[in-house]
Amino acid sequence: MSVLTRDEAQARAQFLDVQRYTIDLDLTAGEETFDSRTVIQFTALAAGDTFVELKPATLRSISLDGHALDPAGLTENRFPLTALTAGPHELRIDAAMRYSRTGEGMHRFTDPTDNETYVYTQLFMEDVQRVFAAFDQPDLKSVFALTVTAPEGWTVLGNGIAEHTGDGHWTLAPTPPVSTYLVAVAAGPWHSVTTEHAGLPFGIHCRRSLAPHLDADADEILDITRACFDRFQEKFDEPYPFDSYDQAFVPEFNAGAMENPGLVTFRDEFIYRSAVTDTERQTRGMVIAHEMAHMWFGDLVTLAWWDDIWLNESFAEYMGYQTLAEATRFTDTWVDFGVARKGWGYDADQRPSTHPVAPDPAAVPDTASAMLNFDGISYAKGASALRQLVAWLGEKDFLAGINTHFARHKFGNATLADFIDNLASATDRDVHSWADQWLRTTGVDTLTPHIGENDTTWSLTVDHHGTRPHHITVGTYDHAINTQSGPDRLVLRDRFDIGIPPQNTPQDSDRTTTRPGRRPALVVLNDNDLTYAKIRLDPDSWTTLQAGLSGIPDPLTRAVVWNAARDMVRDGELAPTTYLEAARTHLPHETDLALLQGVLAFADTQVAARYITPEDRPAALATLTALTRDLIRRTEDGTHPGLRLTAVRHFIDAATQPDTIHGWLTEGTVPGGPELDPELRWRILTRLAVLGATDEQAIAAELEADPSATGQEGAARCRAALPTPEAKAAAWHAMFTDDTLSNYLFTATAQGFWQPEQTDLVAAYVPRYYPDATALAVRRGPAIADAAGRYAFPAYAIDADSLHLGDQALTDQALIPALRRKLTDQIDDLRRALSVRNTH
Repeated sequence: MSVLTRDEAQARAQFLDVQRYTIDLDLTAGEETFDSRTVIQFTALAAGDTFVELKPATLRSISLDGHALDPAGLTENRFPLTALTAGPHELRIDAAMRYSRTGEGMHRFTDPTDNETYVYTQLFMEDVQRVFAAFDQPDLKSVFALTVTAPEGWTVLGNGIAEHTGDGHWTLAPTPPVSTYLVAVAAGPWHSVTTEHAGLPFGIHCRRSLAPHLDADADEILDITRACFDRFQEKFDEPYPFDSYDQAFVPEFNAGAMENPGLVTFRDEFIYRSAVTDTERQTRGMVIAHEMAHMWFGDLVTLAWWDDIWLNESFAEYMGYQTLAEATRFTDTWVDFGVARKGWGYDADQRPSTHPVAPDPAAVPDTASAMLNFDGISYAKGASALRQLVAWLGEKDFLAGINTHFARHKFGNATLADFIDNLASATDRDVHSWADQWLRTTGVDTLTPHIGENDTTWSLTVDHHGTRPHHITVGTYDHAINTQSGPDRLVLRDRFDIGIPPQNTPQDSDRTTTRPGRRPALVVLNDNDLTYAKIRLDPDSWTTLQAGLSGIPDPLTRAVVWNAARDMVRDGELAPTTYLEAARTHLPHETDLALLQGVLAFADTQVAARYITPEDRPAALATLTALTRDLIRRTEDGTHPGLRLTAVRHFIDAATQPDTIHGWLTEGTVPGGPELDPELRWRILTRLAVLGATDEQAIAAELEADPSATGQEGAARCRAALPTPEAKAAAWHAMFTDDTLSNYLFTATAQGFWQPEQTDLVAAYVPRYYPDATALAVRRGPAIADAAGRYAFPAYAIDADSLHLGDQALTDQALIPALRRKLTDQIDDLRRALSVRNTH
């Protein structure tokens, strides 16, 4: 397949003006293909040549201005249009297109619960070509008018209001000018809940088998949707730019969600069929707010080329957290961002694959390289940079600049330069220099405090290892008089703001802040987490935290401290066992769910699974078991169901003996609750499989009881986790030879295959992984390549030989870009884990 280059896109944008697509899709042609007929009305601004893109199963016919062209002219995914005259043209294409099983293009899914079938589009980057012919680049916006023929009993959803005209025929209202990748269709026997808000039709939709679960949460989802919609209408001068707002929760979706105008698609795991914590509900709310922000930033105003993808994602990430906090009951969203999302950015920014938030255009020469930038830098780091910008600029001026941006570029395209110019128009501050320092640089700054004191004052000097300016708040805390047992309590003495220059110079290093009184017991830089930097603590503050971390009154401050500990473990400055001991001491007293989940996740999946040696893993799991048992005992009164659920999940994952969790599975409940829902049952069965305490008969029986899509995934995960050569061979064949697994079943199988307890059993598969994954990625494409690199990587083979194999694999020129990026990151993480083990 030919990937589109930036140079080609710029040349075509200067050559063409595209007015309208008229697209007819027939979804009744069978299970393998659908029919796609497209009429494109466009104007050539000069005489010359160009091309249109499509990836058909069969190209039946193509004509230009009524003259038939030879379908054999299609080369890979391009059909040349030669000798065009200046002026208007009409291109007609009739093709059969393949359904996808990998979440790309038009994905087709049959629900194993009731055998109902659903299809939906995911056209991001360059997958529109899998559904209809297009001049496929973001800066050739056009009006799209779609008609769809679907089986009787199906409902069709799209970017605009859909009208059923009879006999399975649907007409979607034409869109305003939007980019090709934002066109959306979702069709099937949806279960829908509809309402009206602000004069517009709103709807939420899911598979019929999930109807009871959607109905249970419909009020919450719609309340959040309405509240965020109203808040965005207050923030933005431009009114909501589309004619309706539908949210479809679709199966086997590769991303969290996609911001299609008027029809946002979400992974349908957000329709909870099992118990979840309030933090998980908050995450769903954040994603709703994130995608809604895209209606303005991304859909109304769109990037001109993919080097500016951060403009879409960083803005929506920032606005998602901020607006959810302002408009809903989820007022502590930035705690979750700090403990769950920020580490994603920090990790990505320290790997060899790091890149600026706003990369140099030369670094994104084509669509294949652009896809690699959907990472923690474009999302979490970019959102952190914008949060720091708002702290420095002030929200009033920030929003004024944003509204100028919308007004100048609505229904058009804009670049980073446009964005910065529009922000600069609203303030006297030097936004251009800020952008150079924050958006054009790579890496994570580190801020380290040095404390001095005398009889009447104390002083703070911040050592700054890095290149960016920072506007931060410093929090100081003293010991409180404890009147109860448990951790030391700390009370806030003071918070004050300081500015940290872009880099260390002799003059800058002398900058010292002096404060009255004795030195505090604890000094926390970046106390309200408004900047993006690794934070260190002075020795006396560390001593205070050993007994008082959970006694810090503000959860956001606790998040900053836990992140500092996390970063120190990864950098080899803090022993992994010390992190576990801190978790053991303080998490039993933690009240913030996001913090509890974030710290336990790092302790489980990184510290105990990767940073601790295999010999020390049983002791680490014993620590986690004791910690989670304490949490379970603490929540016996039923007042903290989210804490209890989190503790139960991690107790299961840390189990080294099967008896207790097997008893829970047999009884169908944890003593004192909760009763085991499908998620907990499959979780227990997976751990029993890892421990060799279950078999195929038990897995099959569980699948018979829960034949849903998630049940199928649970069974695949369990079967791959069984500690037998036969189970491992079957799983490997399914992943790397058979080529029939959907994206979700592939992921589930990969998740089960590699286990820290089974490194000897699967050692022979480590050298097989690299050639097999490379060949698989070539055969099955970027989505499966991403899953193979993310989930099927031998992450627990942490030794010098495995590292050498990985480094050798990166020299293979056959690696497609999506897999190369994932392997680069995974091998660097392997190198870091090995370094941590060797250090401690």
